[in-house]
Amino acid sequence: MSDYEVFELGDVVLQSGLTLRQAKLAYKTYGKLAALRDNVVVMPTFFGAQHPDNEAMIGAGRALDPERYFIVMPNMFGNGLSSSPSNTPPPLDRAAFPHVTLYDNVLCQHRLITQHLGIQQIKLVVGFSMGAQQAFHWGALFPDMVQSIAPICGSARTSPHNYLFLAGVKAALQADAAFADGWYDTPPVKGLRAFARVYAGWAFSQDFFREQEYRNMGMASLEDVVLMMEGRFRRRDANDLLAMLWTWQHADISANPIYKNDLPAALRAIRPRAIVMPSDTDLYFRVRDNQIEVEQMPNAELRPIPSIWGHAAGRGANPTDNAFIDAAIRELI
Repeated sequence: MSDYEVFELGDVVLQSGLTLRQAKLAYKTYGKLAALRDNVVVMPTFFGAQHPDNEAMIGAGRALDPERYFIVMPNMFGNGLSSSPSNTPPPLDRAAFPHVTLYDNVLCQHRLITQHLGIQQIKLVVGFSMGAQQAFHWGALFPDMVQSIAPICGSARTSPHNYLFLAGVKAALQADAAFADGWYDTPPVKGLRAFARVYAGWAFSQDFFREQEYRNMGMASLEDVVLMMEGRFRRRDANDLLAMLWTWQHADISANPIYKNDLPAALRAIRPRAIVMPSDTDLYFRVRDNQIEVEQMPNAELRPIPSIWGHAAGRGANPTDNAFIDAAIRELI
């Protein structure tokens, strides 16, 4: 039995112009909706993740406590639970799955929240990595509905350097002959392993490895870190990973009919209070990118996480970083 629910979206016309037939949005809720419907937190998933991966950021005594808040976790398209290459029937299966933007994702999440759950106000949208990018989208697209956002280790628009990093891991995966241009019948294991090994060097910082911080995660060596990453990505379908990767590469809160690629206008439209939390040592979502964004947002504060964990500082695995993030979230809600 699954531990989540599915919102049937019907046929969804995407920004690409293609129609995603009988689209499905998987989601899970935690806690109870208050009588006034004023305790709602939306927490989208991140790259390669499904809703259980978000659970490290919530819990009893945490800032996001299900005893106090009604937490909605929508699964991003392409993650294997919502409509994805691995679960969509022909002719849009596998390599034929259409490109989906974060604009597409958030519009469908808005339908889930308003049409299906009957909610009109959101106290907080919070997310890590691609979840942070979705939080920025929520703030720009629905500023009157959202009271606050907490983007953690993510940006309003994917930077050129971030785009290039993703092109590298994509090439590593696709170089496996077994990938067969996305029409494989068995997983391209060599490609998935190469993908994970490249990713492992970027997810954490140089200081993390120099100080052997991985020992605090129960690992004894660099190879343990790599094997952990391999295990994480080999649980996912290769086409699913590439679908989410394309979405990440093209993340941009202004790339839609509302803002027409005017990023400053989209940032100025984010009126909800925002605490933007990059990691000091993130190798691809850089503090400087968030600084430029926050300077153009009317009600935002830049609050970098003082961590050597790199991008993983926002992942919910390090108690010190968790305490820093929780303090900021408590201020917001």
